[in-house]
Amino acid sequence: MLKGFKDFIMRGNVIDLAVAVVIGTAFTAIVNSIVTNLFNPLIGALFNAESLAKAWQVPLPNVSGAEEQPVLGFGAIAAALIQFLLVAAVVYFVFVFPMNKFRERAEARKAAGAPESVEPPTELELLQQIRDLLAKDAAGTPKTPKPE
Repeated sequence: MLKGFKDFIMRGNVIDLAVAVVIGTAFTAIVNSIVTNLFNPLIGALFNAESLAKAWQVPLPNVSGAEEQPVLGFGAIAAALIQFLLVAAVVYFVFVFPMNKFRERAEARKAAGAPESVEPPTELELLQQIRDLLAKDAAGTPKTPKPE
């Protein structure tokens, strides 16, 4: 059971996923800060509100006798939509668009007949080649008696 867990943790994709989550969390903080501190005040200023989240509020009648009057926050929904669009735009222009261009260039090189990049052999493959060459050499050369 512990060996299986160790194998799972040592897989490359688990580490890649962990890095992606950490970077994604940090990136979310940046986007939230931009939306909260830049776009919300600018859009809120258009509607004479503190921020976009405070704009477009529709008060409801206070029927339940609560201390605060309930409101519908359409501005907060608009702020969430803007934040989503910003995240989608950044993901597209930072990750998707460059990757698509990279693939197009690789396909163009391949279509033009350029050789694909070849990965170097692994250490295991090199050792197997050496073993095979030594075995071939040992089988093909006659053994000479050692002088006494």
